[in-house]
Amino acid sequence: MSDVSGDEVAPEVHAAPATDAAAALLAALVGRGVDHLVLSPGSRSQSLALIAAELERRGHLQLHVRIDERVAGFTALGLARESGMPAAVVCTSGTAVANLMPAVLEAHHAGVPMILLTADRPPELRGVGANQTTRQPGMFSSASRYDADLAVPDATDPAGVSEQTTTLRRVAHDAFDAALGVGQWAPGPVHLNLPYREPLSGVVPAWLDAALSGGAHSAGVAASDDDAAEGAMSGALYQGGGGIGAADIAAAPADLPTALPRGPRTVVIAGADAGPAAEALAHEGRWPLIAEIVSGSRYGRHVVHGYRDLLRRAELGGRIERAVVFGHPTLSREVTAVLSDPLVEVIALRGPGEPLGLNGATRSVDAVAVTPVGGSPEIAEAEHAWLGAWMRASRAAAVDLSAPAPDVDGLASAVPRERLGAISAELGAMRAPLDRELLVDAVWRATWPHDRLVFGSSRLVRVADAVLGGKKVPVHANRGLAGIDGTIATATGIALARHHAGAPGVTRVLLGDLALLHDVGALLSAPGEEEPRIQIIVGNDGGGTIFDGLEVAGTADPASVDRVLYTPHRVDLAQLAAAYGWEYTRATTRSELDQALTAGGAARQVIEVPLPR
Repeated sequence: MSDVSGDEVAPEVHAAPATDAAAALLAALVGRGVDHLVLSPGSRSQSLALIAAELERRGHLQLHVRIDERVAGFTALGLARESGMPAAVVCTSGTAVANLMPAVLEAHHAGVPMILLTADRPPELRGVGANQTTRQPGMFSSASRYDADLAVPDATDPAGVSEQTTTLRRVAHDAFDAALGVGQWAPGPVHLNLPYREPLSGVVPAWLDAALSGGAHSAGVAASDDDAAEGAMSGALYQGGGGIGAADIAAAPADLPTALPRGPRTVVIAGADAGPAAEALAHEGRWPLIAEIVSGSRYGRHVVHGYRDLLRRAELGGRIERAVVFGHPTLSREVTAVLSDPLVEVIALRGPGEPLGLNGATRSVDAVAVTPVGGSPEIAEAEHAWLGAWMRASRAAAVDLSAPAPDVDGLASAVPRERLGAISAELGAMRAPLDRELLVDAVWRATWPHDRLVFGSSRLVRVADAVLGGKKVPVHANRGLAGIDGTIATATGIALARHHAGAPGVTRVLLGDLALLHDVGALLSAPGEEEPRIQIIVGNDGGGTIFDGLEVAGTADPASVDRVLYTPHRVDLAQLAAAYGWEYTRATTRSELDQALTAGGAARQVIEVPLPR
């Protein structure tokens, strides 16, 4: 009888072409500046995942694991929104890739860089009924800046200098540049489809650290002029609305900024992601500033309060002759009407997303310069009157949501009736129930320049746009397509980027209950990963009350509106938060909300504010 040992022998691990290829690609991307990689697990993508884990272990990469690819895509979007640098997204084949589409479309329309690394079956398994296999190449072609279906790696590379490795490094270099909009493209998504054959993983190549130190030009990555010219057109060129068409190819920058002559009755319009430049131009030109709450431009002396009503007035909005536009305006029909008017000269500053052209005659420019008033007292007087009319109307339209000042004399009175009356008034103010206006005001007042504020595409962002005053607060919102999806994941990515940079402050996301439930999977994070400071403030009115303000509410059957638009729910948000490990607070009064927003506590907080329909 033979002697059989009970000890199990670990299988020997060898090098694998898939792992060497993944190492070459990821090391090159990290060398170019990719600090964050968001990964959803899967078998076909295991070589990418394991190399990413090794890069994290060696301190070269921040790895974020999300089981849902849609959440992963929007997390990468948030990381790039805040940092300005593309994050990489890794997923397996099949429906996993399709789940990235919402984030890809938002990134395309908002001009946010993103690098998609999608694992795939090899070509011989496509179109023959193989498991988890679909047509992945070109899936994002209408929205991607660079789209490549790479060759299957067929050999290992012990030294890290093979032609295969050099090609992957060059592809990483080109993809990184395309994501940032280098050359002709605006920033946006790039898609590298990566087919692998078994074995799907092997030992980590010994040259991994050396490849990182080589950066962008290791092992011959620098392309010739001919290669660069060819690569410039290797992205998808899609002729048609909503894709990468001829209008999306940036013209060569002008040598001089476009002059803005004095005289025309002008307004400056700041849409999503406009930033400080809009306020600076309004200040220099002495023009009214119509700044959406998501613009990051709502501050300064020339901000117009209650702009929607003022734009409807014939003596103000009806007399506009020129509009200079920054960012992507989306929040009001009144602004859209101005920008669609063929009689208004519309000059739009080129931004990262699609060019503006609602009236068919909009001029897209790289920069503008205000022409001095010169020696014309008539023009100076007319412009002074124009700004003055807007500012007087703005002051009258401003909303003051501050609590009434305490009755100091009454509180100090020796007369019991007077003192009790003052105390009763104070208690009444403290216990007054919250409404939408008080909710958005409390969040706005609690947020400062070192914080970040993220708005969901809910009713609350329009309430905030209508009532909040000027304040220099960094604001984010997914207004590229203004979808309800991905808000929490985007905010989480923003918070992670801030945390990684060592920045102070808290990231607050203000949204409705349906936006929360739509992205509830983003509440889940992997054990052991960083937990940045983030507050989710939920205005819970039991459904989609944004439809109550649309025409359909007055024309359709109320029961049908409730059933298919309002979509009521009965989710207990306290139990939901507990299930995902978030601290939960319910605030029904202004004092409770102010305390919840500023008292500190756990890194991850859900603050629910019940609201009437």
